Amino acid sequence: MVQPSEDTPAGRLGDWLGEAGAELDVVDPTRETLPETLDEHSGLVVLDAETSATADLQCPWLGRLRTLLSSATGAGTPVLAIGFGAHVLATATGGRIGTRSHGPEAGTLLVAKRDAAAEDVLLGPLPLTPDVFQFHREEITTLPPTAQLLASSPGGENQAFRVGDRAYGLQFHIETTPGIVRRMLASEPDVAAVVRPGQLDEEHLERFHADLEETWKPVAERFVRMAATPPEERAGTRSLPLL
Repeated sequence: MVQPSEDTPAGRLGDWLGEAGAELDVVDPTRETLPETLDEHSGLVVLDAETSATADLQCPWLGRLRTLLSSATGAGTPVLAIGFGAHVLATATGGRIGTRSHGPEAGTLLVAKRDAAAEDVLLGPLPLTPDVFQFHREEITTLPPTAQLLASSPGGENQAFRVGDRAYGLQFHIETTPGIVRRMLASEPDVAAVVRPGQLDEEHLERFHADLEETWKPVAERFVRMAATPPEERAGTRSLPLL
């Protein structure tokens, strides 16, 4: 699991993955060197960060992360990339990102599954309009050429996508807790300013995150099962660490 920011850790997603049997090997690329390959891991999770996915001058590790994501996608290694991670996945596989023309998108909102998601192994069983937390000023403007769009919203077309068979990018957040939300808001007040009134009330955040867990914990469980069954061994199961 690649975690580039202390303010946006794995949160409940980390708990769900662990409860499903994953061993999480967490790497902070701002302090540690990313591995060159995923030979010792059965999946890759990339979390959010405050920086841009194209800020290579400020983040010299971005090139290696793009290479890792490109290699994982090409090899069929399961990938779950969230927020910034989804932006890096997109740019690593031929897509493009840019600043949102209508300003930041933030708050407890909904996305809508596209028809293509109905048969998707990971996102297919989701409800038609699952709860998500949005918090971004950039967006994926062009999907990679081989990507399949899986979810959209009125605020942004490219909300969830899959590259190849098993590499998933989520523009939105499913890993947050009320505490993580508060840290995100404090770190980027200009983005926080667009959140609708009432969405930051403690009662609302607690209720929202209960709904978030009900919706997205099964996705984390399916991702672990996917990571435990590489293409050549889908008849059986394996348990290897997730980066």
